Parts: sequence; C-alpha cells; structure tokens
Amino acid sequence: MTSINSLCVYCGSSVGAKSDYVAGSEALAQAMATRGMSLVYGGAHVGIMGAVANRLMSLDGQVYGVIPESLVKLEVAHEGLSELFVVADMHERKAKMADLSDGFVALPGGLGTFEELFEMLTWAQLGFHTKPVGLLNVAGFYDELLRFLDTACEQGFMKQAHRDILIADTDPDTLLDRMNVYEAQYKSKLPD
Repeated sequence: MTSINSLCVYCGSSVGAKSDYVAGSEALAQAMATRGMSLVYGGAHVGIMGAVANRLMSLDGQVYGVIPESLVKLEVAHEGLSELFVVADMHERKAKMADLSDGFVALPGGLGTFEELFEMLTWAQLGFHTKPVGLLNVAGFYDELLRFLDTACEQGFMKQAHRDILIADTDPDTLLDRMNVYEAQYKSKLPD
C-alpha cells in the first residue's frame, strides 16, 4: 500500500532523442499502476507526456490532465483522460497540479520540466509543502544536473539537507518506494 495516491509527473512534450525516454515513462506508469496511483500531468497527448498517460490508461489507471486554454487551442490536449482540467494560464496549471498531487516526479524534459521540478523543490525547502519530490534519471539524462546540485552544496550555495529533498533514482519502483518513506527519511533532516 502506498501513501502516495496521486503522483504529479513533469515531463517533455517531445519524445527526445532516445527511445529509452519513452520506455522509462512507460515503466514509471507500470510502477504507478501496480501501486494504484493516479497520474496528474500537463494534459497533452504529445511526447513523453502522452506516453506516460497512455500507458497508465492502458493499465486502467486514472489520469488527470491540467492544461492552459491556449494549449487546448493548439490541439495538444489529450481527449481520452479520466478528467481534463482547462485553466487560464501556466500559474493556475501548476497550482492545480500541486493541489491534486501527493508527490512529484520529473522525467526527461526541457525548460518547463526543469522549472516545475525546481519550483516544487523550492516550495519544499521553504516549507510550503512536505510532499516528496523525485527524479527518474532515465538513461543518465539528469546525471549532469545531479552533479551540478552537488557542486552547489560544495560551494556553499545549498545546504545538504535541501539537496537531499530531491529523491533521484534510475529505477521507477525503487524511486516510488523511496518517495513513500520521504517524511521519515528526509523531512527530519530539514534545518529549522
């Protein structure tokens, strides 16, 4: 049994250069389905976003999309979801996704994925939420980012306790297991 019932997944609207990225998103969906988790994501049918949503739906999982009205008009909204929330803008999108979710995971993606991941990390650092924040490092996509975060700690710009908020793994099952023990393992490390 999991304490995370709904997982927000941030990921790319393209499939990327390696087939591993789609395979990794589908493996995450499989792990979520095994645990009975629902998906909250950006609501598009394209890229890795569409791949993770389609895979979870094929396993009879619940999928909730949140998409700004301007992107619906560009015909990227996924039509077959459990529910699609159409919102006014990106700020409302991110807030709605956070409200609907018990935890957050980043898959490979671009600027939007990075921004959403770092916002959730910052909110956790500031104590605005205590939900686990994970990163599925598919095919080494995030190796350099993880090294950069370590460098930020070494250079005195980030406390190790804040670095430890981000739970990174290469295996979706292990990642979700680690996220489920977040409060016991990580929350106690946060400085006052």
